[in-house]
Amino acid sequence: MVIAIIVIVVVVLLALFGVVGFNRLRTSDVAAQEALGGIDVQLTRRAELVPNLVETVKGYAAHEREVLEEVTRARASVATAAAGSNVPAKAAADAELQGALVRLNATAEAYPDLKANQNFLELQKQLADTENQLAFARQFYNDAVATLNKLVVTIPWMLFSGVAGVGKRDFYQAPAGQQQAPTVQF
Repeated sequence: MVIAIIVIVVVVLLALFGVVGFNRLRTSDVAAQEALGGIDVQLTRRAELVPNLVETVKGYAAHEREVLEEVTRARASVATAAAGSNVPAKAAADAELQGALVRLNATAEAYPDLKANQNFLELQKQLADTENQLAFARQFYNDAVATLNKLVVTIPWMLFSGVAGVGKRDFYQAPAGQQQAPTVQF
């Protein structure tokens, strides 16, 4: 009788441990997915601000068509990447748009009236805020991925990763050349 009770308690504890392990892995995976969604939100916000900035600059810099077209192409790439779940594609599109915006701002610097335009200044402020939020979202995602990846590779949680359908995720890494601040030349 005592042995049966001990066996039942051990089985119940093992089942409870299994449920806790499964739930912890799934919760961490959902947190990483949610954090990736945060990056998408900021990329989309930035992509939506760009057309307004481009239209403002167009009025002053009509002959800088190549720069404006480059920004438009980069914005389309970000919108496409944000719709998918490929982290390296998001990083590449992000880098492309960042470079195009640097060149657009360099073009704007050549027009003193534009630099004083209230719409342009407000759009620049919103873009700066968005860049800060995007940097935070990237860090938040990488923190969530680090937590998940630690669980997936450590005992006892790794024993439940297959059952929970959870695996390691890729970190959000800036493409080559994005570690240094861009240079702007006139």
